[in-house]
Amino acid sequence: MPNNTYQTWTQTGSFMASIMFIYAMFMRLVPSTLQTRVRRYTNKFTTFLYPYIRITFHEFTGERLIKSEAYAAIQTYLSEHSSQSATRLKGEVVKVKDTYNPVVLSIDENEEIVEEFQGVKLWWGSYKITPKTHSFSVFRSSDEKRFYKLTFHKRHRGLITETYLRHVLEEAKAIETKNRKLKLYTNSSTRWSHVGFEHPATFETLAMNPKEKEGIMNDLVKFKSGKSYYAKIGKAWKRGYLLYGPPGTGKSTMIAAMANFMNYDVYDLELTAVKDNSDLRRLLINTSSKSIIVIEDIDCSLDLTGQRKKKKKKEKVEGRERKSSDEDDDDDDEERGSKVTLSGLLNVVDGIWSACGGERIMVFTTNFVEKLDAALIRRGRMDKHIELSYCCYEAFKVLAKNYLDVESHHLFPRIGKLLEETKITPADVAENLMPKSVDEEVDT
Repeated sequence: MPNNTYQTWTQTGSFMASIMFIYAMFMRLVPSTLQTRVRRYTNKFTTFLYPYIRITFHEFTGERLIKSEAYAAIQTYLSEHSSQSATRLKGEVVKVKDTYNPVVLSIDENEEIVEEFQGVKLWWGSYKITPKTHSFSVFRSSDEKRFYKLTFHKRHRGLITETYLRHVLEEAKAIETKNRKLKLYTNSSTRWSHVGFEHPATFETLAMNPKEKEGIMNDLVKFKSGKSYYAKIGKAWKRGYLLYGPPGTGKSTMIAAMANFMNYDVYDLELTAVKDNSDLRRLLINTSSKSIIVIEDIDCSLDLTGQRKKKKKKEKVEGRERKSSDEDDDDDDEERGSKVTLSGLLNVVDGIWSACGGERIMVFTTNFVEKLDAALIRRGRMDKHIELSYCCYEAFKVLAKNYLDVESHHLFPRIGKLLEETKITPADVAENLMPKSVDEEVDT
């Protein structure tokens, strides 16, 4: 018996070796046109014998420019339904209000699960391909290719393609609505990564004049409900806000309050991490709707007014005069720097590419509005300019309510007069109002 088993394995190995040799000779000696024809008939023969249909859903579409909505929906759907049948799962802790289970499980890479729909059995598989490469770049982007594969018997083609896939998309949308949580994104090259957005700021706790606050909230509400209006007037459904003022006046807090008020995700765009205009466009079209795209301290992010070229030219001239030993290293650092231009940024804000997607808010912040190029902040790009200045009496009362739970005090009139004479930021006022020990009281 052992001899028969040994002979069987020997014959199988010889057969496989012969097949590999014939295939190698076929690839080397047979013309490519004939190879294509042979493959075509081979595929037909295989399809005749193999009764299953396979549909692949890739993570990215359009030359890897846009993340596939179908892939995202399937990912959400399988996360909800795979925990009962998959043997290998990925776990992620999320913080969603009114949830009894903060751990979300999803199917791991190279894992398959079986599902049944209206009595029909089908198979889902999650896969990842990582190409082997030895190239290196400072602005390296991941070449990993992820995809889902759906397999089912060909006699159920109509049921799966017409009914089941629609069921998956509708179910995924319902799951997303139920588990909705705000996200804070940051960029690295052409990819976004995120964490949960948990900033507690609201317009109620925002220290500024109540009338100005109400005006901003009304503007945001009008924008959120303006899809048909923007379509009617022929404009992309987006709006730009420029927040400017001295440091410590609440620009970042305003963005957080806007995100919580609108229930929008926040994309914190770091321009210095973007290689060039092409990568900037890729990042833009990979942002979702219902989002706020933020560029903080835009006057410091990049020199977008043409001075950068003069600076480079001056450095090169000085470098030739000095003939320093580290000149080559400096040139390498310069080449690795971001090449995003003012023109590229303008196209993202208000050009053709700005219409890729809808219901987006673009926010720029700066401490020195006079340093920005007029073309960047003109109306139509930055539609609403909001000055966040030094603390006024109305803002102080909001801070006193937030930090000390005090709505009136005998020192309020005196403080109001002092605020008219003194320039102090809301951040400084808040620091003075915050109790430094358990013994300090309101009067202190």
